[in-house]
Amino acid sequence: MAEPVDKKKLKGLIPANALKAENFEELAGKTFVETVASGKTIFKEGDHDKKAVYVIEGQVEVLSGSSNNNDVTSPGGYVVEAGSDKAKHALANRQPRKQSALAKTDCKIIKIDSDLLDILLTWDQLSGIEVVEITADDSAENDDEVDWMTRILQSKAFLQVPPANIQTMFMRMQEVPVTAGAEIIKQDDDGDYYYIIKNGKCKVTRNSKTGNPLTLATFGVGDAFGEEALLSDAKRNANVIMETKGSLMRLSKDDFNELLKEPMLSWLTGEEADAMVKNESAVWIDVRMESEHKDSGIPGSINIPLITLRIKSSALDTKKKYIVYCDSGRRSSAAAFLLSERGLQVYCLKGGLVERTGD
Repeated sequence: MAEPVDKKKLKGLIPANALKAENFEELAGKTFVETVASGKTIFKEGDHDKKAVYVIEGQVEVLSGSSNNNDVTSPGGYVVEAGSDKAKHALANRQPRKQSALAKTDCKIIKIDSDLLDILLTWDQLSGIEVVEITADDSAENDDEVDWMTRILQSKAFLQVPPANIQTMFMRMQEVPVTAGAEIIKQDDDGDYYYIIKNGKCKVTRNSKTGNPLTLATFGVGDAFGEEALLSDAKRNANVIMETKGSLMRLSKDDFNELLKEPMLSWLTGEEADAMVKNESAVWIDVRMESEHKDSGIPGSINIPLITLRIKSSALDTKKKYIVYCDSGRRSSAAAFLLSERGLQVYCLKGGLVERTGD
């Protein structure tokens, strides 16, 4: 019978321990403990349950993979004991399951919905990123007289979007007149639109514990904002307030995903990615937290957590190709979009590590 999870024990698990308080509480409210008798199967090779399984009491034996999915008595493998460093990480966390797991003793386990955990992690890490606009090259002028459409077309991000998509985007955009002081985006609201400033200026602020908002940036003609909440179905991570009278062009979330997000993402299977690394000297980037990378990072990959990606992206070589990955592909797709905005050649590992094939 399932029982509520001990939050202290949940807080000791990776990567749940990286969640901010609000999202941690949401995860805890949807996570339960199961008791498993000695000798019982926890999961079998070939299962596709989309669960991250942790042992919090007792011992679990993870069996070596075999060609026979029904054979859960195969020798080999290893034992994970509750409280050990290994137990801080999910058991054999690949989908479909590459190994089987048995309760070596009477034990208690936690099963976390992998999609929910990854969504919460993505929200957290995107909300920690400083809001940065899509801007044209530095050579472009920066005053209200510059044509907003020209600046967008000159940006590195839009060079990767098919011309037909750009044409359709301009056709579907709605012009919205705004007054000075108007709140365009409110922190913690759901994401609904992607915006480009046609004329006028606005400022980006974030709420603080002191009650005084922190000003993060100022946007002008041709600058775009609002994409981060759309990339991951997250809440808005900042406020955007008009400093002057002006007008905005806005694109709905569905149109943004269809016309901009998808064309800017390129997906590779595990085999394709391994071949690109071997033959074209592409570089793996793990956008998960450092503790996740240390436990299950691809050998030779570099670790740049999503939350620090914008700060560290300037150090990446624009002449190289990069393949970003996480557990499921959710965090890495957000990372790939952000890197693509900066003109980098970037690809995503399809299905993430849990579905990776190849070595």
